[in-house]
Formats: sequence, C-alpha cells, structure tokens
Amino acid sequence: MSEQLAYAILTPYSLHKSRTGGIITRLNTRTGLELVAARMFAPSAELVQEYAATILSAQNAQDRRIQELIRDYILQNLGPEPKTHRRRRVMLLLFRGDDAVRKVRAVVGNISPQRSGETIRDTYGDLILDENEQVRYFEPAVLAARAPAEAESRLKLWAKYSDADGGVLENVIAYGPNDKPERTLVLLKPDNFRFASGRPGNMIDFFSRTGLFIVGIKLHRMSVAQAIEFYGPVREVLRTKLGDMVAERAKQALEKEFSFTVPAGETRQLGTLLCPVFGEYQFENIVRFMSGRAPSECDPSLMTAPGTEKCIALIYEGVNAVAKIRDVLGPTDPTKAPPGSIRREFGSNIMVNAAHASDSVENALRESRIVNVGENLFRQIVDAFYAQA
Repeated sequence: MSEQLAYAILTPYSLHKSRTGGIITRLNTRTGLELVAARMFAPSAELVQEYAATILSAQNAQDRRIQELIRDYILQNLGPEPKTHRRRRVMLLLFRGDDAVRKVRAVVGNISPQRSGETIRDTYGDLILDENEQVRYFEPAVLAARAPAEAESRLKLWAKYSDADGGVLENVIAYGPNDKPERTLVLLKPDNFRFASGRPGNMIDFFSRTGLFIVGIKLHRMSVAQAIEFYGPVREVLRTKLGDMVAERAKQALEKEFSFTVPAGETRQLGTLLCPVFGEYQFENIVRFMSGRAPSECDPSLMTAPGTEKCIALIYEGVNAVAKIRDVLGPTDPTKAPPGSIRREFGSNIMVNAAHASDSVENALRESRIVNVGENLFRQIVDAFYAQA
C-alpha cells in the first residue's frame, strides 16, 4: 500500500453541538492512521466557493444527488453568515498512512436515511426525507474525500487558504454586550499519545461541558527549549519550595539505612542542601516527559528541534474560560482530584496527569506564544508530501 494523506473536516454544526471529541475518538481509534496536523478554519466566501465547485463528479444519479446535497450544504453552512458576515468555525484533521483516504472514509461513512450507528455519519449526521422522498433536513457532520485524487486537490485548496482563513480564529463567536470573554490554553499531554486511543477525544468531550468554544488547535511536538521556557516558573518552585518534603524523605531514608535518629536541625540542613538538587532533577523529568529529551542530555543542536513526544494544544474562548477549564481539569495531583474531573479519570501522578491548563489569562498568552498554536504545520505537511509525490 502507498502512504497517503487524508482529511476530515468537522462542520460548524458538529463543533457547535460539541461532537468534536466523539468524532476525534472514532477517527483515532478506528483508522489506525497517524494524526499529523489539526487546524481551525474560518472559511472565506472564496474558499467555500472553490471547495463547493470540487464536489460534483459522479455520473450515477443517486451519487449525484448526494453530491449535490453536499455541495449545497457547503455553500449554505461553511461560509460567512449572510446577515452578520461573521465567519463560521470548522476543524480540519489531517491523517497520514497506508490507504489513508479509504480508511478515513470508511470511518466517516456514507450519507443515507438508514442509520446503524457504525460510522460517524450514522451517529452524528442526518438525512431526513419526507413522504415524497424530498429532503427535509441534511447534516453530514464530517466532510471527507472518497478517492486519493480528491484528497490531494482539496487538501491543496485548503492549504492555499490556510494562512488567510486558518489558525487561531478571531471574532467568530457572538457575545452579549456585558460578556467579557477570555482565552485559555489546554495541552493534552504526551501520555495520551503512546498508542492510538480514545483519550484525547474523551478529554475534549469533558472540556466541552464548559460551554466554551475551540478557536485554535495544533498538533505539537514541544522542543527542549520550549519546554524549559514553558515550565520555567515551575523550576524555581521545585528548587526552593519543597525543602520540608525533601528533608523529611532524606531523614527517613538515612534513619532506615543507618538506624539512628536524625535531629531536627540536621534535618532542616538536609532540606536546604538537597532541595535545589531534587528540584532540578524533577524539572529535568518534566522537560523529558514533554519533549522526549532532558536538557542535560540534549545535544545543543537539538535544543530547538521538535521533540519526539506529541501533544495537542487547544485554545478555548468564552466567558470565565480560565476558571471553567481548570474546574473540569481538576488539581495537579490526580489522587486529590474530584470524581468526574479529567485528572481523576485520566491522570496517573503529579507529572503524568493527562493535561495542562493555563492558570490565568496572562499565562495563557505567554504559553500560547511559546507553543505557537497558530503555526501553519498543516500547509507545511501538505506541501512537502505532494512535492515528493
């Protein structure tokens, strides 16, 4: 089999109804493909017109009818809203692997009034006909190519518009006059990507109960330099604030090994002496966990290179976004997180705790800059892949 790129476009309705997590879960777990990029789009009228023009191809009357439905749906539902001219959100997921187009299409499914629940469209899409076989309601949920040639032409088209129409979206959500929306950053950490699983999508489902809106998404491989900067504020805390804990653990270890009691004064000295060393060791572990490389082990030439570990960065927008996300996430230690929180459900320990969320609007800005959620990796991958074909 030849390696292919395939895409799945989540419609504005799927995003609005918070079906994002469920769709991602099915694509991740059932295709066997690698998710290599993700990007939010707010399609312009020009992109929508060009995309709709690529839909009609089948000669079969039944297939032609479905394609006309999809074309008309794209024209009516993906472009800017007619009255307000506010652009709508769509999410494009990019997969790579052998026979990728067929595999994504099989999971997405066909459009039919008969639904079994096996595919994404069975579960999240709708085609409702009246007694005269006329369409009363149509929602495809996800858009995907049926053949490699279609995937290539359409991916090139979306790549062409991906800088102007994609990235971290602005002014795509309507708010009341007294609303004060915030933005916050979420990182789904590398422990969720050791193998293909439903964890990333399931966590997005958890976050969806906040009622917030995804306005940015990026598949990210954090470099060592980025991890050092990102977790820089934690480094000093680890080096200076854990003295009592380090002292007590050192006291217990020494008393067990040498069978004598360590006095209180010497215990405090142990904490003062060992806390910076312990803190630096823990910081190295955090950087290694997030990037795949520890700073002390990293060749200087690789400090800024993309790491070996994968995460997903998401930007959520809405009123009181920071607090709402952190409430669903739960405290740093999963053992202290309440039932129903992400860290209680998916975390293992203080470091391997499923996800990170910014603790303030200011830190969200700082962290989003470091991760560079708007970076257009989608276009880079599409251009490079088809340049080699």
